[in-house]
Amino acid sequence: MKAVRWSQQDGTGLEHLVLNETGEGIVIESAVVGEDEAHDFGLVYRIECDARWQVTRLALKLAGGASLDLYRRDGNNGDAHAWTDANGEPQEALRGCIDVDLTATPLTNTLPIRRLQLERGERRVIRVVYVRVPELSVSVAEQAYTCIEPDRRYRYEGLDTGFTADITVDEDGFVIDYPGLFTRIRR
Repeated sequence: MKAVRWSQQDGTGLEHLVLNETGEGIVIESAVVGEDEAHDFGLVYRIECDARWQVTRLALKLAGGASLDLYRRDGNNGDAHAWTDANGEPQEALRGCIDVDLTATPLTNTLPIRRLQLERGERRVIRVVYVRVPELSVSVAEQAYTCIEPDRRYRYEGLDTGFTADITVDEDGFVIDYPGLFTRIRR
């Protein structure tokens, strides 16, 4: 079990996360108290991954508000990376996404970093399920990760937005410093 805590660099938010990794997969549970564009929120989320760090479930709940529950299933009939909601309804727009990106946490950078295992100088473009918090709006975003220094620094690029950041991580891929956004305050 690993516990990590981050603060928003502007001082408006705090996250406490617990990660359990077994031979069968990874379960991440977290609580975030934050602010986004002057909207205060409290959020709890759970991300489940298989042993290869591919997301299989994303569940979010806002304190006093909405919730979101999505599942990724790889079927035998060509349904590679197909998503459904909690009622089993297909979410066709999300097809092909493996990773998720939640605006309220730096944790979701760890998922592709661990999954892709990039070599120095290697760059990969991915499609992610992008969830904006506190709205819980869901869309697909194209992103790229480049390994600048293995187990130390990666460049994140939001290809749809033009946003770029060089993030510092520990040997497990957990963000230590995400310039302008998040700083780890406890390991």
